[in-house]
Amino acid sequence: MTATRVLVLNSGSSSVKYQLLDMRDSSRLAVGLVERIGEETSRLKHTPLTGGGEEREREEPIADHEAALKAVSAELTADGLGLDSPELAAIGHRVVHGGLKFTAPTVVTDEVLAEIQRLVPVAPLHNPANITGIRTAQALRPDLPQVAVFDTAFHTTMPESAARYAIDVATADQHRVRRYGFHGTSHAYVSRETAGLLGKAPEDMNVIVLHLGNGASASAVRGGRCVETSMGLTPLEGLVMGTRSGDVDPAVVFHLARVGGMSIDEVDTLLNKKSGLVGLCGDNDMREIRRRIDEGDEAAALAFDIYIHRLKKYIGAYYAVLGRVDAIAFTAGVGENAAPVREAAVAGLEELGLAVDGELNAVRSDEARLISPEYARVAVAVVPTDEELEIARQTYALVGNPS
Repeated sequence: MTATRVLVLNSGSSSVKYQLLDMRDSSRLAVGLVERIGEETSRLKHTPLTGGGEEREREEPIADHEAALKAVSAELTADGLGLDSPELAAIGHRVVHGGLKFTAPTVVTDEVLAEIQRLVPVAPLHNPANITGIRTAQALRPDLPQVAVFDTAFHTTMPESAARYAIDVATADQHRVRRYGFHGTSHAYVSRETAGLLGKAPEDMNVIVLHLGNGASASAVRGGRCVETSMGLTPLEGLVMGTRSGDVDPAVVFHLARVGGMSIDEVDTLLNKKSGLVGLCGDNDMREIRRRIDEGDEAAALAFDIYIHRLKKYIGAYYAVLGRVDAIAFTAGVGENAAPVREAAVAGLEELGLAVDGELNAVRSDEARLISPEYARVAVAVVPTDEELEIARQTYALVGNPS
């Protein structure tokens, strides 16, 4: 029997998201989530997508990631999709930070795990949880290939002129200080799907991808390769986000420490968790912000204007970087669902060949689609992202046996 299934795991510090896919047709067999791992009451939500099974949800103590994966395995087994199935080809893991060493999906070895561990100082919130997920999966299926797919990998094609910060080179190299970028699986998937939507090959396209969720990032993709992205050493740099500030003068940190008496940890919390939209108006849900704007709320209106201003700056900058732009693609929660954001982001950029058709933009759909008028020189698209499918594809391409 040919093994064609891939289990995709996204392990957080207290959660595990998972999807089981059949790579013969990229169909989903089951999806689920375990959250509040290690708390008094954890929650498991499992949805089988074949055989007419119904969604199941239960709350019970789940002590750690090993217990969580065992619970996931039990749910899959109940649907005839267990981890012991000979049809399971591999387990693909989302790993946030791969540094410069990991430029492609990689079969996990002890050496690979050690390198991911060495990168913890530049991804302290994410890499430890990713490592835990990998080790737990290894213990459950030691015979099965475990594949790490890195958020940073797609951005390793950036030239040094884009990736380097203008600080002392020796200091930067010693502490691995450079621009790595994140959301790479999403940017890879969306840039390729945008080319397909236009009937072109990725290598023939220049695309600006706008991944707009609670975390937000932009990328400039030339011929299928990333040449610039907005996030940097960490996911804090770049666009205005739900709770992250995005770009600020680095001296703000010194000012808040010296004049405001804030500690480094307090400034870190401020910029990562109490800034962005929530810092500007108290909400990080774009739907709520738009509702407040419609009711005349000035703080919400200003937050929206700041969000759009930053977005336009990056569109213009990446247009200049690419020289020629064939398409702009909006994706992720805000990008896919917030028509006012898409309209405002390209408003006034007609001289750059950008325009949005009001009626097309207002349509809600789960399908990739164009929202620009036929006369527009640059296509504007809405392309739903699918990071799990991208991880599964990369995993299966590496270890699968389609024959």
